[in-house]
Amino acid sequence: MSNDLGEQGSPVVAIGLAARYHRCMKLRLHTRYQNSAGQRVRIVLNLKRVPYEYVAIPSLSSDAYRQLNPQGLMPALEIDGRVVAQSMAIVELLEELFPEPSIFPSDPILRAEARSFAHLISADLHPINNNRVRRYLSDVLGADEPQVLEWYHHWFGEAFSSLETQLERQPAQSEFCFGDRPGLADACLVPQMDNARRFNFDLSKFPRLLVVDAECRKLEEFRRAAPEMQPDYPRVRNHP
Repeated sequence: MSNDLGEQGSPVVAIGLAARYHRCMKLRLHTRYQNSAGQRVRIVLNLKRVPYEYVAIPSLSSDAYRQLNPQGLMPALEIDGRVVAQSMAIVELLEELFPEPSIFPSDPILRAEARSFAHLISADLHPINNNRVRRYLSDVLGADEPQVLEWYHHWFGEAFSSLETQLERQPAQSEFCFGDRPGLADACLVPQMDNARRFNFDLSKFPRLLVVDAECRKLEEFRRAAPEMQPDYPRVRNHP
């Protein structure tokens, strides 16, 4: 193989493969309006200005969706008939296929810190938002609603305290989590702020997170990804 092509796994080869996918790519995002993992993917797609088709899933018990995505969780990104599950795998794929604009800072250490921030939300905090987890606490372990809420608030407080401290320790304060433009960390944060408000969690102890959240919500990319902007969001019909 000649040097100009690069060796297998090199950036040259990766860029070539991404360009090949671009030629006839059709993206379909399978999700529903109230799914924070799907919301973070929608934000990234919007930040990268990548067009996609929104495919609403009625519920996770849908047999058709289970056949499409055996993991059975949302969201799933369908690319020309191939399916990628798990939101963080999806956003990493989008970064590879559509590298500009990037969802990561240019500095390598800051980029790792942004990933760390995002993974604390997606891997540690997000799973306890899932209905199936709360149902297990109530239906199997017998916890009542106040006990489930207390459990949820405890772990939410642990995670948000860590996130707040991470941003406070940044050498330079910025509009967004890790710089003057939003990226993956912000895309993960905003849906979790929605979840916190939905479960009446007190956010007043996290001023830095609140500032970033407010800045993000000024942007069209975040507004268009919000649950109430999705076609399957339930709307009240006016009857004559």
